[in-house]
Amino acid sequence: MADQKPETASREDVLKPRDTTASRRKLAGLTVGSVGIVYGDIGTSPLYAFREALSYASIDGLQHSEVLGVASLIIWALTLVVTCKYVILILQLDNNGEGGILSLLALVQRIAGRKPVLTAVAILGASLFFGDAVITPAISVLSAVEGLKVVQPGLENLVLPITTLVLVGIFWLQKRGTASVALWFGPIMTFWFATLAVMGAYWIAKSPEILFALSPTHAVGFLLNHTGVALIVVGLVFLAVTGAEALYTDLGHFGRKPIQLAWLVFVFPALALNYLGQGALVLARPEAAADPFFLMAPSWSLVPLVILSTIATIIASQAVISGAFSMTRQAIQLGLLPRLDIRHTSAQLEGQIYIPVINWLLFAGVIGLVWSFRGSSALASAYGIAVSGDMIVTTSLAFVALWKFKKLPVWQASLVVLPFVLVELVFVTANSLKIADGGYVPLMIASSIAIVMLTWVRGRQIVSEKTHNLSIDLTGAVRMLSRSAIGRVRGTAVYMAPVANITPAALLHNFKHNNVIHQQNVIATVEIENVPRVSARNRIRFKKLNEDFSSIVICYGYMETPNIPRALQACSKHGIRSNTMLTSYFLSKRTITPATNSKMPRWQTGLFVALTRLASRATDYYRIPPDRVIELGQQVAI
Repeated sequence: MADQKPETASREDVLKPRDTTASRRKLAGLTVGSVGIVYGDIGTSPLYAFREALSYASIDGLQHSEVLGVASLIIWALTLVVTCKYVILILQLDNNGEGGILSLLALVQRIAGRKPVLTAVAILGASLFFGDAVITPAISVLSAVEGLKVVQPGLENLVLPITTLVLVGIFWLQKRGTASVALWFGPIMTFWFATLAVMGAYWIAKSPEILFALSPTHAVGFLLNHTGVALIVVGLVFLAVTGAEALYTDLGHFGRKPIQLAWLVFVFPALALNYLGQGALVLARPEAAADPFFLMAPSWSLVPLVILSTIATIIASQAVISGAFSMTRQAIQLGLLPRLDIRHTSAQLEGQIYIPVINWLLFAGVIGLVWSFRGSSALASAYGIAVSGDMIVTTSLAFVALWKFKKLPVWQASLVVLPFVLVELVFVTANSLKIADGGYVPLMIASSIAIVMLTWVRGRQIVSEKTHNLSIDLTGAVRMLSRSAIGRVRGTAVYMAPVANITPAALLHNFKHNNVIHQQNVIATVEIENVPRVSARNRIRFKKLNEDFSSIVICYGYMETPNIPRALQACSKHGIRSNTMLTSYFLSKRTITPATNSKMPRWQTGLFVALTRLASRATDYYRIPPDRVIELGQQVAI
């Protein structure tokens, strides 16, 4: 007895530290991982943000007050937009652990309903995200490779070819997936941020006067004393916070605490030190304003720094491209885009996907920007307007979430978001001044994508109305078919139906042309919920219609990929026999044609028809074995 009591106590005492140690290791791993993925974009902004803002601020001659003012503006932009808005507020508005503008839309729709205005706002935000996704790889990689000009001015002619080769490599490797190299992203970017901090600290020690920039009075003073260029400078200061939206988009991959911890403890201090260090360098050597980032480094380290910068921008570009793939899948699942070919590049990681059409559209846009603008300074004029617009959309949806989901009174929710709305309106106004100099590019991209999404949403609505008007109630059709004297064939027939209580067109066509039904018939409907993932317990809703027919509704979250054969296997407890060789899948292949009295303009109808033809086959999307599929045609005029 005396021996047992200490043994029990010892076991409890040992288990707790082990659990704590394991959780700490997991937290540390996720934190380092978030440094690599979440902060890649914002972490490469020091390559160009301070340089571009200072170039306009000192257009009539460089003064110490202007260096302090620009540095102060950047520090406080990072504090207000990234720390206060995203790290403290927006990360609290998760949808079952997932983030991003479409996740926020799904959260709001779950509470407030599917209101068209909310869908339109989210389409605007998602479209602006894609506009940003085209510019980020271009300006990031270009700005890093431009460091060669500091190493040796004669290498300037190699900047564009090398940038192009790097970008070709990035996009070509997407189809192979990043699972094998993603483990290195965190350690590499951790080393990158440590390098930023060391470089900055060295120059701060040489010119400690720059620390006065921590006071917001220098930011305010600059704005008041430089009214002629203040808005333009603010638009360029905004370059320092581009990438902040990734904190929210990648919430589901790492969790709130690791992202917050990485920013507050490591990333923000490193960025602040580097921006202040660039300012300190310019205070000590005003001629360094031409490229303060690379001129901070001693000459012997320039080549390694260019290589490290290029690797960092590759990782930042990869994070943006992966984000575009993830955003596209969410848009498809939420009905904002047609089904596209989605390929999984990892058997272990659900989020590792590759969408060929998106990849090569991004590639074409990025290469076009690099060779059109030919320099990061020129591209800086195109950067910012899409991101600032996307931030305002996120803030607008956050207001609804605070009001409807968090149950704050309207006035309290308004007070919470009002400071961010005012700051972001200033950024949008400032960035709008750059529209003629290149800001029109992301706006054109965003507008094109928004038109595609709105056309797809409207077209699907019209098709749904048309087919619903011509549809037959499932209960009556099942009763009629079961009573009819028609032949029965062996096996199971699965009929895919867009709506659970409507008879699938394929079932009626099969009966009309073949005059038979199977021994077991399953009417399967896929529904996408406004949650990221649906638990196995809530995956399937089963209903026995009669001895011949059953109805199943298979529910998925917007972050999941439907798999019909796997779902049927889960129905074995309901008596559904899903032997692959004895199961046939009947699909209605709709052919959309323009109607003379279409409810959409002719150009929009033509676009919708083209989108339906671009959509991937249902067999691929639903993971149905292609050799077990029978497609029956159906023509719908809209």
